[in-house]
Amino acid sequence: MWTAYRKLIGPRWAVVGLALLVLLAGQPALAQGSASSWMAIPPTRGRLVAADLGLVINTADPASVQVGEHYIEVRKLAPSQVLRLELPLKHVLTREEFQRFAEAVSAHFGKQTQALALAWTAPYAVECQSITGALALGFDADFCKQSCAPSRPSRYFNSAAAKPLQELGLRPSMLLAARTVEQAKALIDRGAAADRALALRGRPPVVAALLATDDAPRRVRMTLYPPPGLLRAVGVDVRVLPAAELPAQRRVVMVSTGSVKPPLDPAPDWAPGGLGDHLTSFGGDLLGTHGHGTALDWIASGAVASYGTVSEPCNHVQKFPHPQVLLGHYLQGETAIEAYWKSVGWPLQGLFVGDPLAAPFARR
Repeated sequence: MWTAYRKLIGPRWAVVGLALLVLLAGQPALAQGSASSWMAIPPTRGRLVAADLGLVINTADPASVQVGEHYIEVRKLAPSQVLRLELPLKHVLTREEFQRFAEAVSAHFGKQTQALALAWTAPYAVECQSITGALALGFDADFCKQSCAPSRPSRYFNSAAAKPLQELGLRPSMLLAARTVEQAKALIDRGAAADRALALRGRPPVVAALLATDDAPRRVRMTLYPPPGLLRAVGVDVRVLPAAELPAQRRVVMVSTGSVKPPLDPAPDWAPGGLGDHLTSFGGDLLGTHGHGTALDWIASGAVASYGTVSEPCNHVQKFPHPQVLLGHYLQGETAIEAYWKSVGWPLQGLFVGDPLAAPFARR
C-alpha cells in the first residue's frame, strides 16, 4: 500500500527512509517504542488564526446568513474578512456558476486571507468535484470523465506551511455545514470552546480511535494506522479496535474508519475538538442520496470537523485523510482545517466540513 502511495503522490511527499517518526515542535518524539512504524511529520511552523480567515455568506440562503453572522460574532471577524454574495440555491454548481463564484472570492480577498469558511451546507459540489477542492486546486474540466482516476495532487499534503496561500499558492476552505441552523451554531460554539482545551498539562488522556472493520474495500486505510500506545508527550492514547468498542471509549479526539455508515449510535464521548470520518464513496454527498452516511452525521454527533467525497473516488487512500498525518498535525496545535487538508493527497473530490479554526492542542 505504501509503495503505491509513494508512486502516486510523488517522492517529495512520500515516507523518508525507514525511520518513520512523528515529531512535535518543541516536544519529544511522539512514538513510544514503535517509532519505526510512524510516518515523518514536519514540525509545525505555526497555525492559522482568525485574522487569516475569510468568511463567505450566501445572501440568497437565510440559513447561511444566520450561520455566517454567528461565526462573525464568535470568531470576532472584521468586516473586511467577510464576503456576502448570492449563489444559486442548489447542491451542485455548474462550472460556469462556480467560475463566477471563484472570481468573486479572488477579487474580494487579498493575500492576507490564507483560508476560507463557507457558511452553508449547499452548494457543496461543482459537477463531480467538491467546492472546497475546486476552490483550492482549480476546477479540472477533464477529470469528471473518469472520477476513479488519480486527481490533482495537493502541495499542501503533509506540509510544514503555516500560510498556505502565501507559501504554496492555494487557499483551503471548509464548509460550516450542518443539518440545521441550530446544529451549525452548536458546531461553531464547540469549535471555539475547543481552542487550547487539550494543551493543558496534567489533563486526563484522550483517545484516538482507529477502527478495524470487515468491510474489505473500505478498510484500506488500516495499513496507514499508527502503532497503538500512549503518546505521553501529548496525553493521547492511540487505540486500534473494533467499531463495536467505540461507545466504550471516553474522551475521544479522533475516529478513523471505513464503512458505508459511521458507527455513531450511540454518539462517541467526544473530547473538545473531536475529528471523525469514514471512508466510503459518497460521504461528501450531503444529500445522502446514495444511502451512505455523510460528514453531517459526524457533525451531528458532536465532532468539530469531518470529511467525505462528493463523487465516486474508488478506494484510493490518497483521496481520504491519512490517519497519521491528520493526527500528527492536529497534535502539534494546528487547526482543524490545516490538519484535515494536510492529510489528503488528492483532495479534488473531497469535501471538508466543520469549524476551520478549532485547535484544541494549540498553545498560546
